[in-house]
Amino acid sequence: MVERIRQDRPQTPILLVEDRTYANTRFFPAKMERHRSSRAALRAAWHELTTQGSGNLHYLDGDGLLPDDGEATVDSSHPTDLGMVAYADAYEAAIRSILQQS
Repeated sequence: MVERIRQDRPQTPILLVEDRTYANTRFFPAKMERHRSSRAALRAAWHELTTQGSGNLHYLDGDGLLPDDGEATVDSSHPTDLGMVAYADAYEAAIRSILQQS
């Protein structure tokens, strides 16, 4: 996807975002492993792209997307209104930083 966007918009900032951490991950090792493996794959792709010279490519960790208070999701996965505000706050901070660099 990044390479396709770069064909038409080589200077456009792109933010790759990891999946949020499920609220009940600490109780389910398989979920923890899913986070670990999918995040490792995304980070490896980001690293490969940046090593190949894809500039203006940014990364947002998934661990900080939702607070750890149990109120951010309905079912450990899908965000409540509070969870969506947390997403918005995390994205806003990342995007502001990217725009200041541009």
